[in-house]
Amino acid sequence: MTLIKTKIGRRAFIKNTSLASGGLVLGFNIFNACKPEKAEEMATVEMPKEWFEINAYLKIGDNGLVTIYTPNPEFGQNIRTSMPMLIAEELDVDWKNVIVAQAPYHPEKYGFQFTGGSQGIRRRWEPLRMAGATAREMLREAAAQSWQVALEEITAKGGLLQHEASKQSAGYGEMASIASQLPIPEEVKLKEVKDFTIIGESRKNVDAKGIVTGQSMFGSDYQKEGMLIAMIEHPPAFGMTLESVDGTAAKAMPGIKDVVRIKSFKDGFEKGGFDTNAFPELVAIVGNSTWEVMQAKKQLKVEWKPITAYTETINGFRGKETINIPAGFESTDWHMAKIEELAAKEGKLVRKDGNPEAAFKKATKIIERSYSAPYLAHNSMEPLNAFAHVVGNKVKIAAPIQIPSLIVPTIAASLGIPAENIEMEIPRMGGGFGRKAYAHYVVEAALISQKVQAPVKLIYTREDDMTNGIYRPTYHATYRAALDENNNLTALHVKAGGIPESPLFADRFPAGAIANYMAEEWAVDSNITIGAFRAPRSNFMAGAEQAFLDELAETMGKDPIEFRLELLKQAKEDPVGERNDYDAERYAGVLELLREKAVWGTKKANVHRGVSAYFCHNSYAAHVLDMTMENGTPVVQNVCCAIDCGIVVNPDAAKNMAEGAIIDGIGNALYGELTFKDGVPQKKNFDQYQMIRMADAPKGIDVHFVQNEIAPTGMGEPPFPPIFGALANALYNATGKRHYEQPFAVERRIVG
Repeated sequence: MTLIKTKIGRRAFIKNTSLASGGLVLGFNIFNACKPEKAEEMATVEMPKEWFEINAYLKIGDNGLVTIYTPNPEFGQNIRTSMPMLIAEELDVDWKNVIVAQAPYHPEKYGFQFTGGSQGIRRRWEPLRMAGATAREMLREAAAQSWQVALEEITAKGGLLQHEASKQSAGYGEMASIASQLPIPEEVKLKEVKDFTIIGESRKNVDAKGIVTGQSMFGSDYQKEGMLIAMIEHPPAFGMTLESVDGTAAKAMPGIKDVVRIKSFKDGFEKGGFDTNAFPELVAIVGNSTWEVMQAKKQLKVEWKPITAYTETINGFRGKETINIPAGFESTDWHMAKIEELAAKEGKLVRKDGNPEAAFKKATKIIERSYSAPYLAHNSMEPLNAFAHVVGNKVKIAAPIQIPSLIVPTIAASLGIPAENIEMEIPRMGGGFGRKAYAHYVVEAALISQKVQAPVKLIYTREDDMTNGIYRPTYHATYRAALDENNNLTALHVKAGGIPESPLFADRFPAGAIANYMAEEWAVDSNITIGAFRAPRSNFMAGAEQAFLDELAETMGKDPIEFRLELLKQAKEDPVGERNDYDAERYAGVLELLREKAVWGTKKANVHRGVSAYFCHNSYAAHVLDMTMENGTPVVQNVCCAIDCGIVVNPDAAKNMAEGAIIDGIGNALYGELTFKDGVPQKKNFDQYQMIRMADAPKGIDVHFVQNEIAPTGMGEPPFPPIFGALANALYNATGKRHYEQPFAVERRIVG
């Protein structure tokens, strides 16, 4: 067993107790104890006579039923199941006796409640297990004291405490009162991987029944007595701001309560990294119902004016940085011209190994290819929404949001209300993909509520959502490879940039595997707001890199997988440089598993295959995509996926995430595109912005995991980036045409 200290930092571990009905409650301020609104029942036994409504993370009822609170927001990756599994494993309780409930926002007890970056399970792996293990040890101690026997003679398994010598036994609920009075042990033992009975075994989504039966659990479902509906009107183009509004006609419409102007930030407010807001000055219309507000919105008379150029300081994860926001109205043609201009110039040198300039001068053959991808909208299934009720200096929020901890200070500053007076519920999100990390809509809802002095639910239409910014940037990358007279790779040069950020990861593969290597980057200022999009930057670089490696392998006369493995062998045995951020052995391992499971090298009649592999978010993923041609149209038949994400907590959930990433990636690669004309987004709804259809999805997806005992790493994002390259490589093998620009099929649909 692993021995672990229960104290993390100065005030990491606390116990909350109640003896009201013999229950044990444990809390940890590295997570978040909470006052549960309502437990989502999944147990098959009767509920206890009384639950303890106190600040706590884990509570045990008098009949042994256990409620576990999951601290992080849920947006479809199933952490509301996987995180409680970690606690239940170490507590050693029967899973059927576990109830899972969502904890509200409470940073002092839960710490950083963040869903994103594929960090949820990775960062909670040890602390959550410690929560269960500590409760288990306190229950064992309670039994030892009650029966007057040695602690080491007490076993705890499946919710039952036993002393074999005396044949005494008791359920957890029977010992909860005594355990609650005991001091927390200074250290506890965590289980060895071989002893897991819950972790590594599939558990169905605890919310599945609620989702399919339409229970209210999403932000859009939220209701409150006296609640009004609000919608916003924002500028029609990037590069514009509010001049004036006449809401007289709108306010005369049935059911309309008010038309108000709001300004998201007070003058002088220093933005954080997730305070991105394309249009901080808006018009809001408030009324009794969605339909009434939508009709009245058409009667608004709003005038807009061009912005002036400005700079702002953003205090983000990487510290303070100055951002330039230019004036003017940008168009896609202008974007392309700027990209061509910057791509042709020398970029900012980020990494240089060996002497690549000399290697290119001596090269017998040079291969150069450029790749590009457009802006993408997140298009979560559930558009942006937020409930807010401001009463005096108190605020109640209920909003689907990925990072509540980072938006609360902004709400407090905007309202002029102390942050400690803000209470927040965290409903389930209907998708996020990074978009709901930028929670300006929550600030807007709070400001509207404060102005109209009523509870308000702000609802974005799909058009509001799609035209409000915070897109995946548009990117460009040029790869150059030098080959000698024997067709050996002697140098590689990558130059990448975008509007308004570079997608480059200079220290990722194949850096470290090539003696002469150079990486440069560039960026173009823009007033079109951008933000994290599933696997940020990796979602473009993986496709470009892996398509280029395939073309390079073909030129060198090498098998695509074998070529990658040769490079990884070099990176493992004799790495170049000291900043390589990947493990070459694990990277090679996932490719070897893929080669085995996809039966790579075998020929199937009329089947064209593409391979791709990538490292991001601490994990390794690789795909082989099988494609056929039917009546001149490429059809995705199957995708074989191999992943090394360390220990897989819940295989069902992990497989679902991989399948979703693959389908999502294929759709974005084929159709995803947002263009602009004079600052105006040219696509505003799904009749124009094509998403993948069910018929376009692969007919089959096989997901395989590398088996190891490495602590869990990322899972939600790593399977996404490599599918772009696998699709591009399969399309080439099927059609003979290389694809350098996304989307690959604007007019043509792949059908299944």
